[in-house]
Amino acid sequence: MTPLHTLRAGVIGTGFIGPVHIEALKRLGVQVTAICGSTQSARSTAERWGIPEVYGDHDYAALYRSPNVDVVHITSPNKVHVEQCLAALKAGKHVVCEKPLGMTSRETRRVVAAVNRAGAAGPVFAVNYMCRFFPAVLQMRAMVQRGDLGQIIHVQGQFFQDWLLKDTDYNWRILASEGGALRAVGDIGTHWIDAASFILGAKVEAVFAHLETFHRTRRRPRGEVKTFTQADPTTLVPYSVDTEDFGSVLLRFGSSAHGHVNGVHANASISQVAAGWKCSLALGIYGTKGSVRWDLQQPNEILVGRRDEPNQILQRGTAGFSEDVAGFTDYPGGHAEGFPDSHKMQYRAVYQHIASGRQTPVLFATAQDGHQEVQLCEALLKSSTAGRWVKL
Repeated sequence: MTPLHTLRAGVIGTGFIGPVHIEALKRLGVQVTAICGSTQSARSTAERWGIPEVYGDHDYAALYRSPNVDVVHITSPNKVHVEQCLAALKAGKHVVCEKPLGMTSRETRRVVAAVNRAGAAGPVFAVNYMCRFFPAVLQMRAMVQRGDLGQIIHVQGQFFQDWLLKDTDYNWRILASEGGALRAVGDIGTHWIDAASFILGAKVEAVFAHLETFHRTRRRPRGEVKTFTQADPTTLVPYSVDTEDFGSVLLRFGSSAHGHVNGVHANASISQVAAGWKCSLALGIYGTKGSVRWDLQQPNEILVGRRDEPNQILQRGTAGFSEDVAGFTDYPGGHAEGFPDSHKMQYRAVYQHIASGRQTPVLFATAQDGHQEVQLCEALLKSSTAGRWVKL
């Protein structure tokens, strides 16, 4: 396998998530050779991280022409993902695209078609559903596949945040024209759904959703602000909100290849206005032999439940939570791994797949997965509007 440090990355986007990609890549020893964004932001990001090539004025086409970029990381706003993905594939670059893959399934279908046309000899394409690479998620997946929990009965959980609790909290994701028709469910709910689907080894076949907008009018700054930053209250102007603040989602999964999942029912609560919850992706998988529960805010522990035996708390790096995830955890038990490490592990999987000539397993989300997640969002929105179950 080609050493990872021989591969070179270019990153498009300098907001909250762009530097997350940069840091994870540098921890892997991957060369980050180029950055693209607004001129000022790209220059300051390059100076901070020691990135040699700077492409200002959002000139991603110039970055694609660089002979010093092998893999493109697209961390720009949602509305430009598809055009940037298609251009990267045309330029022969491998791609890691932030979720969602695009604004509509009509758009994302074009990306899937482009990847399929390139075939096995073409670029590797990944969508950044990095929750798959928390060791706990991989551990729960192994337990379900082995039958440790028996036949799966149902799945339950939440993804709660509070960063948009106030009507003065603003980010471009609130605007349907910038982030898509679904916000809370589209932005964070899809992480929950993808993680649940990955653990079960089954796809969603039907959905029922009820979505609500609490702040129908918000106040925003005249300019833009970065994610998780506060605006100057003296510069705020009112605007109408056309995306949801929270929602309840029911899902029906199909069958898994391993046979332990068949028509499983799941329910999830999604909110970006849940005071006190910063990033709580919580999952419970309940089967005939036992259950497992996990919360991203306590990422190194899994609660195992039994009917006739004592419950257990499994800790990463210790017995029962080590062998199955050996290739996706770097530190011994008691040395916490969390959000940044999940990104590192995902990019390691993607870059190893590139370096090995596609010889490693595809655990990361593909273009087809990203397309299906957008289709799922459209079905959820249709369900909430119509008040009925919608099949995918």
